[in-house]
Amino acid sequence: MQDKQKVSFVIPCYRSEKTLGAVIEEIKTTMATLDKYTFEIILVNDSSPDGTMDTIRSLCEANDFITGIGLAKNFGQHAALMAGMRHSDGDIVVCLDDDGQTPADEVGKLLDKLEEGFDVCYASYGKKQHSGFRNFGSKVNELMTRIMLGKPKELYISSYFAVKRFIVNDMLRYEQSYAYVIGLVLRATKNITNVEVKHRARTEGSSGYTLKKLFGLWFNGFTAFSIKPLRIATVVGCICAGGGFLYGIYTIIKKLVLVDVQAGFSALMAVLVFIGGMLMLMLGLIGEYIGRIYICMNASPQYVIRELIECKDKKSE
Repeated sequence: MQDKQKVSFVIPCYRSEKTLGAVIEEIKTTMATLDKYTFEIILVNDSSPDGTMDTIRSLCEANDFITGIGLAKNFGQHAALMAGMRHSDGDIVVCLDDDGQTPADEVGKLLDKLEEGFDVCYASYGKKQHSGFRNFGSKVNELMTRIMLGKPKELYISSYFAVKRFIVNDMLRYEQSYAYVIGLVLRATKNITNVEVKHRARTEGSSGYTLKKLFGLWFNGFTAFSIKPLRIATVVGCICAGGGFLYGIYTIIKKLVLVDVQAGFSALMAVLVFIGGMLMLMLGLIGEYIGRIYICMNASPQYVIRELIECKDKKSE
């Protein structure tokens, strides 16, 4: 008889003290119907200011298959995912949200796709129940990953996905700061698919992503795993230099043809301001890359664990 595959559910938690219990119950109920799998759950508290960590402690005490991790400060969703993956040992890792919007009862669809031979399966949604701001952020993130990271246009990326262990092991080789899960997946494999699931409306609270956090996520994505911004800067610099050279030739010819032509002060200042701004932008971009190299050389951690509650199953091994 073939051994059952183990599924590790990794759930980053932030302001979810009122929703976690329902998510755990849904996972338990669903996995009871999938007799080909065993499972564990890893809950990672990303230094939530409410009672999320107390809820995680209670869930760990009541269930012998739950591991609880408390981070020392708010490191972000992707760092929390990496922390959870490092403490998982399943043949398959499933990542989902803590608010119940990602339907745990449809995890079988993702697992079936992995059974078909895909390395990673992302959930896609016919209609998302996020706010307009969050949907706009998702569209910008989709465009950024397609341009900067080479994501196929038809591939939809979401926070609900299943991934095989060998891909997770490759992702965990990345130990530097600025973890970006999508970038780690895309650099490991292109054998990725989507499966449609229903996206639910939020029942409690609001999204933890502010405009500042979204900008930080986008900037991290294209500076941590792509040098395309530097190449774009080079191309823009060449275009500006070429434009300046052609404009200089045009000015000389115009001066020879029309001797009394006066140089336009406003046009000159506009060009100087434009070129100066572009130079500062390029220098800032290069400085960002150098700063990240410096921080990585100083071994800045992806995350720091304040508290670890190992599940009872692992303690008994």
